[in-house]
Amino acid sequence: MILIIVKIHFWGAAQVVTGSNFLMEIGDKKILFDCGMFQGSRQLNRLNFKPFPYKPEEIDLLILSHAHIDHSGRIPSLIKAGFKGKIYSTQATFDLCSIMLPDSGHIQEMETEWDNRKRIRAGKSLRKPLYTVEEANDSLKYFSPVLYNQKIALDDNLSIRFQDAGHILGSSIVELWIQEEGKNLKIVFSGDLGRKNKPIIRDPAIIEEADYLILDSTYGHKFHPSLDNEAAKLIPIMIETRKRGGNVVIPSFAIQRAQDIIYELNKYYDQIIAVRDKSYLDIPVYVDSPLAISATEIFIRNPDCFDQNTLALIKEGYNPLDFHNLHFSRTTKESKELNTSPESKVIISANGMCTAGRIKHHLKHNLWRKESSIVFVGYQAEGTLGRRIKEGAKEVKIFGEEIRVNAQIHALEGFSAHADQAEIMQWLRNFKKRPKKIFLVHGEQEALATLSDLIQQELNMDTIVPQIGDHFLLKGTDEIIPIEEVEEKIQKEKQLFEEEAEQLRELMILVLEQVEQKTKEELSFEEISELRNKIMELRKESLELSLLLMTNKSRSNPGEEQ
Repeated sequence: MILIIVKIHFWGAAQVVTGSNFLMEIGDKKILFDCGMFQGSRQLNRLNFKPFPYKPEEIDLLILSHAHIDHSGRIPSLIKAGFKGKIYSTQATFDLCSIMLPDSGHIQEMETEWDNRKRIRAGKSLRKPLYTVEEANDSLKYFSPVLYNQKIALDDNLSIRFQDAGHILGSSIVELWIQEEGKNLKIVFSGDLGRKNKPIIRDPAIIEEADYLILDSTYGHKFHPSLDNEAAKLIPIMIETRKRGGNVVIPSFAIQRAQDIIYELNKYYDQIIAVRDKSYLDIPVYVDSPLAISATEIFIRNPDCFDQNTLALIKEGYNPLDFHNLHFSRTTKESKELNTSPESKVIISANGMCTAGRIKHHLKHNLWRKESSIVFVGYQAEGTLGRRIKEGAKEVKIFGEEIRVNAQIHALEGFSAHADQAEIMQWLRNFKKRPKKIFLVHGEQEALATLSDLIQQELNMDTIVPQIGDHFLLKGTDEIIPIEEVEEKIQKEKQLFEEEAEQLRELMILVLEQVEQKTKEELSFEEISELRNKIMELRKESLELSLLLMTNKSRSNPGEEQ
């Protein structure tokens, strides 16, 4: 007998990579997964300005997998159109959205102003920006951040949990449980699935059960080289480009990719990895993206997202996101000086697909120079400037001017934050309870077709490749779960609880030692106030935990105090 029926609607990232947007109807609840911006060709970009294909005021809540604009970029538009519900995300995702969405609003305003100048000259009507900085800032009040691994009850029948996706800081695999008359249906959304052994952040979490899975397929047809090898290739590119008297320009996403590059270069500039030719040590590295600079500061504020290697470095007093000869260009003046200064340098600038931002100015000044090198370190969507350059265009148009491509073009795919085909397949093999259906999303045609065939042939799992606008019914059925499985789950949860308790004990010992050391130092009034605030927050959380532990103890031992 069918007990649970869920309607799912695919309104973005279906047979395209960007524009993530899926609507689930569960009884009288309407839940949106992601509300991302379409990026790439003009045809795709136009979709951002179309009305939403559902009524935003009827959406109860939005679940956001991570902060990248192709997943979060239309949230201000959704709120403008009437959405009033909560937005659930991790704390790090909220922190990143607090800089990324206003930055996106600024870009919308600037591009609209530039376009309207042309429209005035052509006698056309003016257009309004998709949203403004003010509207982007206003959208932040709807966020309700949660921690990884917390199971959050949305109501009596629905609960969610965010697990680490290993893609960028705060990125999540989302688990959704639906209960009805004692039966369960579990839907998993992978978000953008990350890679194992990436710097800074943890590996993607293992998920063992799902009735239905919505799966990222961006690199379902490709294999990435190892990150260590790709970082090693960057140093010779820098040395050779300097010998020619040119610049190394790296188009980079401001979130995660820029920090990954800093982390890897840190190993060479601090000579953790020895290289015979050390001339690169004199080459300055500039991060020319206010967004990337702010994002790096947010990384430092969210160490709970770091992997064990990064935490170990921090405990030793070592900052993996800084090194000698690393410079940050915040102002427009500083950015312009990078293109007038004669010295060879490395310029890391956003955005990663070269569709907007300061990177377009650096490409305009360096693409025509045979002395310079352009190094791509991430995905380039179809129709973007980055894709055209990477695929060998001889000329490109930037700010209305034809620019000859004479610079050397390199692609270091190992920096990618997306799982490749082998990593996706390995992640899927961890399922003990296999999904009835896997919906493949966030991919172009070749990636989707290749991965779909492979999953069906090697894993014998059913796949569906939806198009934008497709709708499906997900059905839950009666299912008896053996008591052994229930007991096994309890034991696993208990083991995790014990491990986390031990990690907390070790961390508290370290924190108390650091506090004692700080009391012996000369501190400013502001530093003392900041530290006191943190200690008060920690004390409050500790008291709440103590009360919860005592409550649980009295429940498990009700007769002890009689």
